[in-house]
Amino acid sequence: MNKKQLQSEQTKKKIAGAARALFAQKGYKGTSIEDIVEATESSKGNIYYHFKSKEGLFLYLLEEWDLEWEQTWNEQQARYETSTEKLYAIVEQGVMDDFSHPLTKAADEFFNHEEKTHEVEKRMTVMIDRHLEFNKRLIQEGIDRGELEPMHVEHLAIILESLFFGLNQLSRRSYAMDEVLKIYRTAVKVVLHGIASSSRQQI
Repeated sequence: MNKKQLQSEQTKKKIAGAARALFAQKGYKGTSIEDIVEATESSKGNIYYHFKSKEGLFLYLLEEWDLEWEQTWNEQQARYETSTEKLYAIVEQGVMDDFSHPLTKAADEFFNHEEKTHEVEKRMTVMIDRHLEFNKRLIQEGIDRGELEPMHVEHLAIILESLFFGLNQLSRRSYAMDEVLKIYRTAVKVVLHGIASSSRQQI
């Protein structure tokens, strides 16, 4: 990386850091490009050069959040031996992260109320695809170890992602963290064991 590229990357990080603090404090809708200009002492054109739009800037922060979560998981996953243990650990890390992350409320605003451009939809698809690949690796590992039934891995990955996404949208709004953790753990139990009683499973 040459000096110009390094300066450009430093400017990008400076803008992103200031914007992250503003979104955390004022929310997504409450933060304007003008606010970010004032906080960073950058021009509006410079912000658009690096991120194209406020949406693009916020998506960059969400992508960083996503990668940080995965990095934290990669550092911790060796503590868990089985796929079952890993699923419950992922749930705990995810719930605690959602409740404590400074961008959680702004992300709720963004996903629930913001009209999505084609570029935003594309980048969200990339994030979802990364989640699905993560799920597939976890499920395949469980199948290879004989812990999980050898079923269609891609389908299971989609089901798992859909379940966690739906829980994220619904449970955190109405319940405290301890209760949300219980709901997620029940969801994992349902995925692993189903809800039919053992006496009815052969029908």
